Amino acid sequence: MPKIDYLRHNRQAWDRYVEQGIEWSIPVSAAEIAAARKGRFAIYLTESKPVPRDWFPADLHGLDLLCLAGSGGQQGPLLAAAGATVTVFDNSPRQLAQDQLVAEREGLSIRTVQGDMADLSVFADASFDLIVHPVSNVFVPEVRPVWREAFRVLRPGGALLSGFMNPAEYIFDLHLLETTSEFKVRFSLPYSDLDDLTAEERLATLGPDAALEWAHTLDDQIEGQLAAGFVLTGFYESYRANKEENPVAHYMPSYIATRAEKTQ
Repeated sequence: MPKIDYLRHNRQAWDRYVEQGIEWSIPVSAAEIAAARKGRFAIYLTESKPVPRDWFPADLHGLDLLCLAGSGGQQGPLLAAAGATVTVFDNSPRQLAQDQLVAEREGLSIRTVQGDMADLSVFADASFDLIVHPVSNVFVPEVRPVWREAFRVLRPGGALLSGFMNPAEYIFDLHLLETTSEFKVRFSLPYSDLDDLTAEERLATLGPDAALEWAHTLDDQIEGQLAAGFVLTGFYESYRANKEENPVAHYMPSYIATRAEKTQ
């Protein structure tokens, strides 16, 4: 069986999602931009719970900010309107185009860069004061390189705001759950669509065009940040906006968010 280029596969998958109008690719409105210019904005690292305002500096003007794997015309434009100097980095050209669309529409200056979230070599050490990293590392097989690169490109005193999936969602047989509502533990963690499902199962459960996902352990997600050098200063859990998307969400939060500082 030929090896799948997951970066290319997921790039094409997300480009298709944009064409289909997925909610994570719908640009923010002019009214939201106007409010952000006055310092009023809501940023989502996870699906339904906004980031606490005190996770951000009181004033974003002059702040060099990286939206890491967070394009789609949503967080980046709001933060740019609030005064930050924003760079948006993502694997999907179509997602990045949504940020460019809002920037042109609203007269904002946003730099967009395409690439792999685990390889930020295009940026020098200590390039940013803040990184906003909404749920996205589920689309790469290893998350610890993401944390190490985030730490490297942050300046001392900078912070990384991250959202990620609760890996427990992935231990159940999703096809069985969706077709019969039966909860059956089938998979161990870490989980991989590539390694834990056959090609036939991926086609039946996910369809031919879905992005490939990995469920990273909490050890890799949280201890991985500590091992990279961060100090955790904030934490919360968050539920899905629509619990019918995955019945597991009726019983536990689907997402976790952390705030981590590079103290020196």
